[in-house]
Amino acid sequence: MFKGWFGEQKTQFNLWLSLNKELYRRFHNIIIPSKNGTTQIDHILVSPFGLFIVETKNRTGWIFGSESQSNWTQVVYENKYSFQNPLRQTHRHKKVLSKYLDINESHIQTVIVFVGDSEFKTELPSNVLSSYGLGSYIKQFKDTIFSDTEVERISGLLIDTEGKISKQEHLQSLHERHTSDTVCPKCGSDLVERTVKQTGFQFLGCSNYPNCRFSKDIQINNEKWNPNNIILIAILVVIILIALTLLPN
Repeated sequence: MFKGWFGEQKTQFNLWLSLNKELYRRFHNIIIPSKNGTTQIDHILVSPFGLFIVETKNRTGWIFGSESQSNWTQVVYENKYSFQNPLRQTHRHKKVLSKYLDINESHIQTVIVFVGDSEFKTELPSNVLSSYGLGSYIKQFKDTIFSDTEVERISGLLIDTEGKISKQEHLQSLHERHTSDTVCPKCGSDLVERTVKQTGFQFLGCSNYPNCRFSKDIQINNEKWNPNNIILIAILVVIILIALTLLPN
């Protein structure tokens, strides 16, 4: 927790130093509501040149990953740690923010900032960078997208949102989202039953496939319905049938 807080504070400091606060309005640790729960965003910048979502990662060591991988790897002194691809995390942030503010997704840029003593060991997209390149990256967007009136409208909505949803309410929302059997926790689309043709195995999959590949086991009476459950039931049925045949007439 302290590492995450330190990383966010470091990013805030770099933003203050490198970007004009009158031109880039800053919002930190803001929780945005949506039809599919809430999402917490580390940093949002509102400017005439668009919105910028900045996600902070405080990690050290070697970082391995790619845009398509669901998880990336951190290597520290030969110890490996897996963590969620942050690009997928900001993908949800972008969709929720676009819907909430009623603006086009193309007007929102996402940036992943690693603030620890880390080194990228695989080629990563240009919006994944160290904190020292954050200001330069954002300043390359120079085309005016929002009028002063629109900047005021967006900023007003974010100001009104600040502090309305507590951390505890956000955590409860996360729990409900990830335990839902009807709504995809990744993109908010409906979950539908799917069947593997080769085995007949059924599971819940996102209706937005292949754009979203989320899936989960079907749960019945709080137990995962999988092939092992089916085998156990079949064995019990056979035992009962054998026992019935051994009973005296």
